[in-house]
Amino acid sequence: MRKTIGIFAHVDAGKTTLSQQILLLTGALRDQAAPGGRELLLDDAPLERRRGITIFSSNAHFTHGGQEYTLIDTPGHVDFCAEAERCAPVLDCAVLVVSAVEGVQGHTEALWRLLERHGLPVLLFLNKADRRQNGADPERVLGELQRRFSPSCLPFWAAKLPDAVPQPLMEALAERDDALLEAYLEGAAGAEAFLDAARRLTAARRLFPVFCGSALTGDGVGALLDGLDLLLRTRYEALESAPFSARVYQIRHDQKGNRLAFLKVLSGRLPVRAAVGEEKVSELRVYTGPRFAPAPEILAGQVAAALGLSCPAGALLGPGGAAKAPVFAPVLAARVETGAADEPAARRAFALLADEDPALGVRWDPALRSLEVRVMGRVQLEVLQALALERFGLQVRFGPPAVRYLETIAAPAVGVGHFEPLRHYAEVWLRLSPGPRGSGITFESACSTDLLDASFQNLIRTHIFEKEHRGVLTGAPVTDLRVTLLTGRSHLKHTEGGDFREAVYRAVRQGLASAKSVLLEPFYDLMVTVPADAVGRVLSDIQRRHGSFSPPETAGASAVIRGRGPAVCFLDYAAELPAFTGGRGSFTAAFGGYEPCHNADEVIAAAGYDFERDAEDPAGSVFCSHGAGYPVRWDEVPAHAHCAP
Repeated sequence: MRKTIGIFAHVDAGKTTLSQQILLLTGALRDQAAPGGRELLLDDAPLERRRGITIFSSNAHFTHGGQEYTLIDTPGHVDFCAEAERCAPVLDCAVLVVSAVEGVQGHTEALWRLLERHGLPVLLFLNKADRRQNGADPERVLGELQRRFSPSCLPFWAAKLPDAVPQPLMEALAERDDALLEAYLEGAAGAEAFLDAARRLTAARRLFPVFCGSALTGDGVGALLDGLDLLLRTRYEALESAPFSARVYQIRHDQKGNRLAFLKVLSGRLPVRAAVGEEKVSELRVYTGPRFAPAPEILAGQVAAALGLSCPAGALLGPGGAAKAPVFAPVLAARVETGAADEPAARRAFALLADEDPALGVRWDPALRSLEVRVMGRVQLEVLQALALERFGLQVRFGPPAVRYLETIAAPAVGVGHFEPLRHYAEVWLRLSPGPRGSGITFESACSTDLLDASFQNLIRTHIFEKEHRGVLTGAPVTDLRVTLLTGRSHLKHTEGGDFREAVYRAVRQGLASAKSVLLEPFYDLMVTVPADAVGRVLSDIQRRHGSFSPPETAGASAVIRGRGPAVCFLDYAAELPAFTGGRGSFTAAFGGYEPCHNADEVIAAAGYDFERDAEDPAGSVFCSHGAGYPVRWDEVPAHAHCAP
């Protein structure tokens, strides 16, 4: 049985130590005496070793209980959560590591939402349980998990799977599973009935088994491995004869500059020299940390790096579902500052970095000769600066990071785009509707193929997703938008390649101009730990910064305040906290999505954007009369259009 598991955690919870311990116990890693002297198989990049954090997701392979595992160790720092998110679609299960000392952190909650969105079964591991002198309390943290995540986070650390099951755990599962309840009432609920129920409940996310121990000493890690063996089931072997499909989740480049597309085969098989679209796989590598072995082919459920492909991270190869909008989005934008002589090299370098991390959204403004990147926080900027020097020999700096705003609409509107210079023709009618917060842009067609050929409808779909559409308030990217194709028209003789692209872009802009737009800003989920005598100051600060908070949770002389507020108001709060807490306070902020901007009028005025003067994204259309094209203002386009829904 083949399984792909991802290890997730907030920073410093011991995630990579747990991954290393798993590899040690399963024989995939050599033991070099003391734990601190073990071979570092994961976090092998020099930058990761210097900073002591995971920056890039790493793969490792091991076997346990006769089963084949791919382990993906994901970044724990909030600034690199987009890298962790890209791994989620290829996972069969997630292991969420929580410190038994610090408990649930703000980023832990963000990761929980991520795993929930992808519908992943989750096993939890309470790490550092041996640090009683530091306040480790697994029972306390279990209570936090049950309150903040789900009452179905149940303790499995006392179970001796597959044989011994504590009575309270048996009863808790019987309350959640009808088949087990029936067997329990009949006195026939043995270990196998328990395991069957636990598998069903875990797969359905109605049970979240919680294990406990120490990644450093290995205590409890064996029980976690047994849990993965017994509670998780996959059926990839049955899919080997199905049509090929795979998901690309990571792009890296090796020391020779070869582009590595890390992918998981979801069905079928992928041999070397196989054609994927118009490209051919030249080599397959199975990586464990920095080491790799060549593979002649990979089967359903297996992970490898493919050479010879140009597809981006997130691409789905073959049939399958659409990608979900990301949970984590960069909240800051910063200008790359470099000398004029280094400008071309910087553009090439950051284009390659954006290939590896699409969330960077590298943007070059030729008019301003400005290169901009999008990031989650200042630590990511520091890492980018170091990467530019290490990999490309470039000395770069970044301008002050600014909050990245988005735009959406408040009510449905119809957009019309017409493109008809001489010997060209395309017209598109779209309905734009507000989508759920965090849904991104979605598309569907309500247009009959009798009116517009299916090939043109597919082309329209492509054009909707191929670019970042900009709003009309500040020129910020548009999100949370449902786009429906209502109708369209082509010309048998004059419709050329690119005509529908122009019509689609103009239809989106015309619809946005006709709609009531809303400016969105990023919000942080906040967690502040301070001495009890500083609680009043923190609550006042949160209110003054347009945030909200839950009642403080007190524990001895300290208090924990959880809240939520506009990111722009809390960018520097971590630097202010030590001044009034005597260095005894801590502050964490995790991306909490986008909400309507608290000072929209001020931001719009400062942007000074006029969509009608934006020549790169016109809202008007082009019509033709007497052999010549002529422009039509956006608000007059419907009256000139050639068809109507």
